[in-house]
Order: sequence, then C-alpha cells, then structure tokens
Amino acid sequence: MSRLKLILPKMKHKENIMNYKKEFIENGDSMHGSAGLSDAENFEEWYRANQDNLKEETVRDGLVPANTYLAFDNDKLVGMIDIRHRLNDYLLKFGGHIGYSVRKCERQKGYATEMLGLELKECEKLGIKEVLITCDKDNIASVKTIINNGGKIENEITEGNRTTQRYWTNL
Repeated sequence: MSRLKLILPKMKHKENIMNYKKEFIENGDSMHGSAGLSDAENFEEWYRANQDNLKEETVRDGLVPANTYLAFDNDKLVGMIDIRHRLNDYLLKFGGHIGYSVRKCERQKGYATEMLGLELKECEKLGIKEVLITCDKDNIASVKTIINNGGKIENEITEGNRTTQRYWTNL
C-alpha cells in the first residue's frame, strides 16, 4: 500500500503549493514537474494555466496536455509530478513524459521512487505504453529513481554544459 496520494491541485491547496514554491526558491532548487510554478506570478495564474493544460482543446500555445499531481504523505505536500500526454520536439530530447520534484526537507526518503511508480500507473490509464523520463546526468538521485522504476537508458544528449540522460520504461 502506498503511503502517498497523488491529487490534482485544487484551490484549497493554495497555501500548501505556495509554501512548496517558497521552500524551493529559498533553497535555490529547480521545481521540475510543477507545471511552471516557479514562473507563475501568483497561485491563481498558475492554477488557471494548470487547468487549461489538462486538455488538448485548451492547452496553452507551445505546451502539450499534462496532468500535474500533488504528492501528499498524510497532510504534507512532499512533491509534485507531471505527466505530459504526448511529446513535442523539446520534450522528446530533454523533458520526457514525466517531470517531478521533491521538497528538500523530504528527500532521501523514497518519495520520488514511489511518486514515479504511481505516475507510471497513471500513464497506463492514459494509454501511454512507452514512457520517456529524462534527467541531468549528474542528478544521481533521479537516475536511481528512474532505474528503480524500470527505466532503461537510451542515450545522452549534451547541449552546452548540460548532459541529459534519456530513459524509456515500457508499460
């Protein structure tokens, strides 16, 4: 039985989400899998964009439909994870179907591995049979998370100083 629940964001989660964002900013961390939370001026802007991006008919220009989930352990928001329903050129190279983050104070507790496992089940429900998951080569924790969920490395793409590893998981 999973200790985590993946929940689609609702207005009632505003305080949890904004505290999550604040912690990432304070620690200088990247908020992967948060549907652009780091760039949103406020919660309401982020929430509207998140709702728009749930469906092909309303997805914002340049993006693909996606479900962004909040990962709760009891009442604590420990992470966020995003399923992109399809890949565009950028996602095929660098972003993949899934992006995720875990707040710094909750890392090294197995949350990312559990979140990704739950999200792969959601991918199956969406009919995604082959899931691309990418990470920076030097992000050892993410590499382990992906491998622990059946990811097989296909290749690496280097752009500037960044090397992205591309893993596929067959469902």
